[in-house]
Amino acid sequence: MSAPTPPAGFLDAASGQPLNPAAREAWAAAADAGWADPGRLYREGRRAALLRDSARESVAARIGARPDEVSLVADGALPLAIRSFLEHSGAQGRLVCSAVEHSNVLGEADALVARGGRADVVGVDRTGRVDLPAYLAALPGATLAVLQAANHEVGTRQPVTEVAAGSEGAGVPLLVDASVTLGRDDPPEGWSILVGRASSWGGPPGVALVAVRRHLHAPPLDLPGAGLPAVLAAARGLEWADEHRESDAIRARTLTERIRQTVPQSVADVALLGGDDRVAYLTALSCLFVDGEALVLGLDREGYAISSGSSCVSDLRRPSHVLVAMGALTQGNVRISLPFGVTDETVDGFIEALPRVVSDVRAMLHADDLGSDERGSHARDVEGPA
Repeated sequence: MSAPTPPAGFLDAASGQPLNPAAREAWAAAADAGWADPGRLYREGRRAALLRDSARESVAARIGARPDEVSLVADGALPLAIRSFLEHSGAQGRLVCSAVEHSNVLGEADALVARGGRADVVGVDRTGRVDLPAYLAALPGATLAVLQAANHEVGTRQPVTEVAAGSEGAGVPLLVDASVTLGRDDPPEGWSILVGRASSWGGPPGVALVAVRRHLHAPPLDLPGAGLPAVLAAARGLEWADEHRESDAIRARTLTERIRQTVPQSVADVALLGGDDRVAYLTALSCLFVDGEALVLGLDREGYAISSGSSCVSDLRRPSHVLVAMGALTQGNVRISLPFGVTDETVDGFIEALPRVVSDVRAMLHADDLGSDERGSHARDVEGPA
């Protein structure tokens, strides 16, 4: 099956992208054959159960798990999985996570502290990579450790392999949030619990993957189910994405590098976010003297859909907790995440439109009234690693 053709100008795949061809085909087929309750013993129910089991087998093969370790459930599984595990631990519990996890994870950390537990939130460097020695030092005695495979705002990969080894040595279960990487990057290893979102690999919205190692003897996680057509579409969509991810990554890396090399030459006072070790399809930057919401709306008028502000909160006026933790510029931050099948024309058009939109927004905010000395001092502040 050929790559899907996303809407022209769409550059927000990390929030979700159109159904890929296999997911779309599976959804249509399941609507006819998988409508029955898979828990029933009559023919239609048995057929639905077989389809559900085949979906689990397919996903398990892609992530290195056993089929009975895999569940495809309703979205929102990440905080629910953390909460269920901690609440069933029988103790107040202690959670270890990085400062750049999804806001849902940090919300669970706050809730744990409010219940009398403890949360160790480990800092990150300027690229968003967690302080590995500090994270490993926090593990002994923890109830659960959480680490993203790659950051959802700047794409920086996290040292999951090293953390997994440390977690195993300390006897601490490791939950890996692979929402940004599944179907787009190598699947993580060493996890005890794995969580992902189908929409990020071109599966249907509203479906999440949760896998729990059987040797963990984890308590039942209180997770809502998903409809069988959506489950089958998610599984087949992951198959398709995984088969195409290596060739897609080569092309996506070329395109995101084009953005990172070109934009600083055409837009003044821009900081590139994240380092070189990031997922291929995602890049981010910040523009001084620019309001993020105005930048999103200006680019939308030009026909380009991007993400700005904190990607996991709805209020664009709030500074990104990820960028704050990185010590990076939080003004005018833009996340560009390429969907499968993105065209050169879309990327080149974005590169051409961005300087014009930034200039318009800066003029609207009277940024040009700033003196050259003040502009120069701010420009030095935004310099960061490429």
